[in-house]
Amino acid sequence: MPLRLVKRLARDWFLVGMISAVVLAVLFPDFGSTGGAMHADVVANAGIFLVFLLYGLGLPLANLKAGILQWRLHVVVQTFTFGVFPLLWLLLNLIAGRWLPPDLLLGFLYLCAVPSTISSSVAMTGLARGNVAAAIFNASLSSLLGVVLTPLIVSLLASTTGQSIPLGEAIRKLATLLLLPLVIGQLLRPLLGAWFARYRRYTNSFDRLFILVLVYASFCDSVKAGLFTNYGGGILAVTLGGAALFLTIVLVLSTLVTRRAGFVKEDEIAAVFCGSKKTLASGVPMARLLFGAHPGLGLIVLPLMFYHQLQLLVCSALAERYASRASPPTS
Repeated sequence: MPLRLVKRLARDWFLVGMISAVVLAVLFPDFGSTGGAMHADVVANAGIFLVFLLYGLGLPLANLKAGILQWRLHVVVQTFTFGVFPLLWLLLNLIAGRWLPPDLLLGFLYLCAVPSTISSSVAMTGLARGNVAAAIFNASLSSLLGVVLTPLIVSLLASTTGQSIPLGEAIRKLATLLLLPLVIGQLLRPLLGAWFARYRRYTNSFDRLFILVLVYASFCDSVKAGLFTNYGGGILAVTLGGAALFLTIVLVLSTLVTRRAGFVKEDEIAAVFCGSKKTLASGVPMARLLFGAHPGLGLIVLPLMFYHQLQLLVCSALAERYASRASPPTS
């Protein structure tokens, strides 16, 4: 049993890393907090630019052409990502908003506003024998739309709770530190694309390691502001339960909608996985840009962190179930 646990932790090193980052923030909050010796703002901005530069290098736009004409599928996916999720948050705010801490409520709103994830959406769709080309197109389109739609949704809906973010400044930051490096990366693909593909395993590791740095820095300010002294374990349970509820509702709704719309099974798979996923890789850097040194940043990103782990576990099992279906007969 201990050996199996060690093997499991070795496979899920990123989960262990996130837990460790939070523990380090509890033990050493001064180092990574605003104004601390880590210089978190400078490190964050430089790292975010580099991460999205690497995303640009690794984004094969030529591969998107195969899926671009399936407009019904694209409408369903983007509607779920930027429409259904915010509606679920409005329902949550209406039913339970008065009992939730404001920063946690803002965290659930942020979870609902971030774009879909590229890597796991495409991987799960491929494992489930779905429409991979459509998954690549929708996940990539979602990331690009998120530069504008994520701050717009957060700004519009946060104002209903008495909180707000400067929309123009938020979009400027995202365009400078997310969209600009993506474009530069695309322009450099003819020169560096082959090199990037050869060392992709190492660049993917850098991506995840930098997210852990951002998680640590995010929680440092929150720990100093009393995150774990003001809130007990009940908040963790509520956050986990809320993330699980959101994932369940979206998976069920997206499956029902695609089947009622008459989608073939391959398109259904792409819609379910792309429409239900939320990106941690882009979400944490975007949160750092949108909310800056907000003392509640740790609580704001907590729903996204929980949702990320749940979507991997649940969607992996769902992908295996899809993959086990009988292949259609060949003529």
